Amino acid sequence: MTDVFEPIKVGTWDLPQRFVMAPLTRNRAGEHQVPRDIAVTYYAQRAGAGLIISEGTQPSAVGQGYLDTPGIHTPEQVEGWRAVADAVHERGGRIVVQLMHVGRIAHPDNKAGRETVAPSAIPAPGSMVTAHGSVDHVVPRALGTDEIPGIVEEFVHAARCAIEAGLDGVEIHSANGYLLHQFLAPSTNERTDQYGGSPVNRARLTLEVTAAVADAIGADRVGIRISPAHNIQGAVEEDAADVRATYTHLVDRLAPMGLAYLSVLAAPTAELTQDLRSRFGGTFIANTGFAEVTDLEQVEQIVGGGLADLVAVGRPFLANPDLVTRWRTGAELNEPNPDTFYGGGAEGYTDYPTLDQA
Repeated sequence: MTDVFEPIKVGTWDLPQRFVMAPLTRNRAGEHQVPRDIAVTYYAQRAGAGLIISEGTQPSAVGQGYLDTPGIHTPEQVEGWRAVADAVHERGGRIVVQLMHVGRIAHPDNKAGRETVAPSAIPAPGSMVTAHGSVDHVVPRALGTDEIPGIVEEFVHAARCAIEAGLDGVEIHSANGYLLHQFLAPSTNERTDQYGGSPVNRARLTLEVTAAVADAIGADRVGIRISPAHNIQGAVEEDAADVRATYTHLVDRLAPMGLAYLSVLAAPTAELTQDLRSRFGGTFIANTGFAEVTDLEQVEQIVGGGLADLVAVGRPFLANPDLVTRWRTGAELNEPNPDTFYGGGAEGYTDYPTLDQA
């Protein structure tokens, strides 16, 4: 059995253990969606994760969904992320930025009136929190076929900005009901061009984005996240045969690219999950999802049981900057405060104590 504290090489990175910090939206970006000094402190505190996958970060202004999420497409944002990267590196860590274009999970009020785009003109269910309260999602504008290369270029530009900022790489977000997942899911994609209809067509944009980003910054600096049949935010994938056809095609085409890793948000023990792992053939990160908090015992079962090479861990890292030390020594953990997850300042963000401070 593999020990969770055994080192592993992933892409260009030598990681000290078999669990990494999952992306966690915190809604604390400053003016013009620039990471603030408080974000520098937050990420530096958690450098012991070995590899940090940043909060979802928009590759363009149109790609923003939630209030106060950071971007990585302007010079000012690059400088903000440079401070984060430098601070994490000074503490011996590595950090990749998750590139998240939200597509229809957005509202113009959160992005200076900019439009919302999606594969098809189908509004997302539910509502979006804005500075003026909770409002219904708007009907997005369906992207024209001629606009798709521009979406690909947005991801490429953002990836280049990440490397310019000194970040260690990027994770492409093709999961959780956001834009690339909206293309994958038949419930959100009613297109009749080469990006809609069949599983092959629906997977096309994710593959084009990933190949272009890998070519731009090096495949060994690129990871990708998928969530087959997650059925979240209206991106519904309930036909098991279609899910299998879509994701096996996707992963079969990703495998030769030589990516740093594939991260799958799904039950690690599921037959499809393990089939995708086998097809990918490279470093595989398991993510057990949002329903329960991932604890050390689960990480040991997943890694020790040969179900994944690494596990993405969220809420324990949020409340425990020194989670690795606490898990290694069996120390008691801080409990996260859900009231401070999204928005605000230092409370519930940078004020969780380490063992030395407790």
